[in-house]
Amino acid sequence: MYAMERQQLIERELREIGRVSVVDLARRFDVTTETVRRDLDRLERTGSLRRVHGGAVGIDRASTTEVSLSERRLRQGEAKRAIAIEATRLLTPGFRGSIFIDAGTTAAAVAAELPQVLAEGGAEVELVTHSLEAAHLLAGDDRVSLTVIGGRVRGVTAAAVGAHTVRTIGELRPDIAFIGTNGVSAGFGLSTPDPEEAAVKTAIIRAARRVVVVADTAKFGEELLVRFARLDEIDVLVSDGSPPEDLAAALAEADVEVRVA
Repeated sequence: MYAMERQQLIERELREIGRVSVVDLARRFDVTTETVRRDLDRLERTGSLRRVHGGAVGIDRASTTEVSLSERRLRQGEAKRAIAIEATRLLTPGFRGSIFIDAGTTAAAVAAELPQVLAEGGAEVELVTHSLEAAHLLAGDDRVSLTVIGGRVRGVTAAAVGAHTVRTIGELRPDIAFIGTNGVSAGFGLSTPDPEEAAVKTAIIRAARRVVVVADTAKFGEELLVRFARLDEIDVLVSDGSPPEDLAAALAEADVEVRVA
C-alpha cells in the first residue's frame, strides 16, 4: 500500500471515530510504527490531524474545543437516552430526597426521564439544576418540584456559571447528582474545556452525597483542558458501552461502579 493510500484511510478513520492509535494502524497496515508516525507527521503538517501521545486525534478535538449545544443534541441520541434510563434505575422505588442535574445533553436526557420515574414512586422529590435545558424539560411538570440556580449563562452550554452559582451550590447537600463530562480518562480523570464550567461541576461533586457520571463511550480517553474531578471522587459511571482496559482498571482501582446501558 502506498503512503498516500494509508494517509487517506487514516483521515477517513479520524472522520468516523475521531482518534487513531499508532500501534493499531501499524498492525492494520502491516507496517512499522515508525512508518505510521511519519504518516501522522505529514498529515499534521497539512492540518489534517493533531498528534497526541500514542496516536492522533481530529483537528477539531483540541483541549479547548467545545461543540455547541444544538450540535450535541444531534449526536448519540439513542445512546444518551439508554444511558438516562439506566441511570434513573439507581433511584430506589419510592426515592425521597433531592437530585441535582448537571448541564449537558446526557444529563438533560436524565432530566427528561425523571418525572415519570419519580411519579411511579409516588414520593415528593426536589430537583435542582443550573441547566436551562434541564429546567426547560422539567418546568411546568406538576409531578416534580424544581429549583433553578442562577448565574451568568454560557450560551454554548445554556448553563449558569460564575461565583454566585458555585457559592449557591456549595450551600446545598443533594442526595444524588447526575454529572455530565466532556472527557473521562484513566490518568486525568474527568475534564471539560471551560474553567467556569469545571468550577461548577467541582462544586456539585463536593456537595452531593452520591455522584453519578453519565457519559457515552465517545468521552472515554478524552482529556480536555480543565480537570474537575478525580476518578475516586465519583461513585458510579453509566455509559452505553464498556470502558477500554486501562480506564476500566483505573475505575476499579478507584472503586467506581460501572453500569452499561
